[in-house]
Amino acid sequence: MTDVFVHAQALCEATRIGPRTRVWAFAHVLPGAIVGADCNICDHTFIENDVVLGDRVTVKCGVQLWDGIRIADDVFIGPNVTFTNDPFPRSRRPPAAFSRTVIESGVSIGANATILPGVTIGRHAMIGAGAVVTRSVPAYAIVMGNPARISGYIDANGAEAREVTPPSVGMEATRVPGVSLHRLRVAEDLRGSLAVGELPADVPFVPKRFFLVYDVPSKEVRGENAHHRCHHFLVCVHGQVSTMVDDGEHRQEVLLDGPSLGLYIPPLIWAAQFRYSNDARLLVFASEPHDPADYIRSYDEFLAVRAR
Repeated sequence: MTDVFVHAQALCEATRIGPRTRVWAFAHVLPGAIVGADCNICDHTFIENDVVLGDRVTVKCGVQLWDGIRIADDVFIGPNVTFTNDPFPRSRRPPAAFSRTVIESGVSIGANATILPGVTIGRHAMIGAGAVVTRSVPAYAIVMGNPARISGYIDANGAEAREVTPPSVGMEATRVPGVSLHRLRVAEDLRGSLAVGELPADVPFVPKRFFLVYDVPSKEVRGENAHHRCHHFLVCVHGQVSTMVDDGEHRQEVLLDGPSLGLYIPPLIWAAQFRYSNDARLLVFASEPHDPADYIRSYDEFLAVRAR
């Protein structure tokens, strides 16, 4: 190891440590661990054998990284974050293989968070302090609480994505090119209210299919995909739901909270719906019949398709 700083009170048995990495007092790194360049391994940390850290990773005090953990570049792990690698631990009865936990690039994990085994935390996600992560987290999501639930998304500048202001009439473009929020016409009288959309003035395609999403627990996230060809138009006919739209460079959150608001999503836009109210009813019009081959379900694949 060249150009690596190991404090005199640290025990660093690993030999595969990148340049300019610093291992501070009372840290213990086992022989099989792989640590990248420019990492900062703070006091009272422990890194087991089957652990891989990328470059520029910060591991703050009081963190233990157990076998099976994979951490990509530019990850921040706050003080006393707890990782686990066995969903059913028993004393002196290790599993045949430990669960693989993956922390993708650019993730930040707040102090005292707990990460359950086998999850993947998507790139640039932010885990709130004290959160208990029981399931995989989408890229750019902000999660909080116990169990951790999505509270928002990170925009292209690293701040929380702001909601678009709904138009009073007509159509309003969002920060994501091609995605637009539409104010549908409403007729109200003593008999009740009616919201109406016309084609193609309001819905910019001829629907060939519709589906209704309802009875979604508030902790659940739906969507998390893009499409090669299919256009969508979303109307929350009852309750409310938030939608995150993303073209790979720009990101924005849109709140649908009434039947007079419609959200148009063209192809090759990553979208996810979250924060469903208990009474939410989301009506979705689609330009194409259902085709499993039209879906892009991996965010990395989506970025690759956008790049092409």
